[in-house]
Amino acid sequence: MTRPLAVFTDLDDLDPAPGIALLEAAGFEAKVAVSARPDDIVRAAEDAVALLVGYATIDAGLLDRLPALKILATMSSGYDMVDLDAARARDLWVCNLPDGCTEEVALHVLALALAMARQLPQGDAVVRSGGWTVDLPRLPLRIGDLTLGVVGMGRIGTRVAEVAAPLFRRVAGCGLQHPGETWPDVADRRDFATLLAESDIVTLHVPLSPETENLISTPELARMRPGGFLINAGRGGLVDHTALLAALDSGRLAGAALDVLPVEPPLPDDPLLTHPRLLFSPHCAFLSGTSRRAYVERPAENVIAWHRTGTPLTPVLEPERTPR
Repeated sequence: MTRPLAVFTDLDDLDPAPGIALLEAAGFEAKVAVSARPDDIVRAAEDAVALLVGYATIDAGLLDRLPALKILATMSSGYDMVDLDAARARDLWVCNLPDGCTEEVALHVLALALAMARQLPQGDAVVRSGGWTVDLPRLPLRIGDLTLGVVGMGRIGTRVAEVAAPLFRRVAGCGLQHPGETWPDVADRRDFATLLAESDIVTLHVPLSPETENLISTPELARMRPGGFLINAGRGGLVDHTALLAALDSGRLAGAALDVLPVEPPLPDDPLLTHPRLLFSPHCAFLSGTSRRAYVERPAENVIAWHRTGTPLTPVLEPERTPR
């Protein structure tokens, strides 16, 4: 009997071996496409019933070339790389990885917030250039005097609020929580505009969609407290980088920390790269040995659950008809 085929579209720096082992033990043939280009995906997955998706763009044109496909399992909590309307029109399951790196991202965001408020990157640069305390560009801030604003109170946003609450004077939150989750006691509920105005540090934890693209642009930056800080460890498209650069240059923002960018890695001539008040990390907020394994195992488990029971573990789109 021919085994069903499952294909990883792209892996970045992930090791597919644990996911492949799970799929093969469950009776699948498993492959990895040589690149995220549509032609390479089609060559690997022409007969596939399942795609395990990293950052590859899954649109209507690609889906038309994969007639056997039944399920798309993303290797991230976000699924903006999948055209949901095209998947819905083809009666496909779409499922995601909602909690593979919650702790990693929450603590990474907290580290970025503390580093900016306490002037750690600037302090490092001062020492390396032969300076000392008097050469710091501004005084470090007392964390207990600050308000942290969390935009998006899903799993990660809620965890950020929980780990930050003992350190900050106050934590404010806005946005719809995920189904089944309750609003955390540690965060004061605010609307978006009020949160921007009241927060010393704003961190973004919402999915990228047409509604949230450039969620932070010139009007929103103008509402933030003068001398505030912005953190984005969600999706690069949430922030208008032209507006961000202007806010940093004008001094409206004291600093920003970016783990995600619209183009990754950034182009060498990106003006943000040389800005002294920008702190970067290379899209690694999610990363640890534990999460790295989960990112290939959990999508495989979604595909296996669908194959065995007809339903994946963490669906975000269910077909109107439920083909097997």
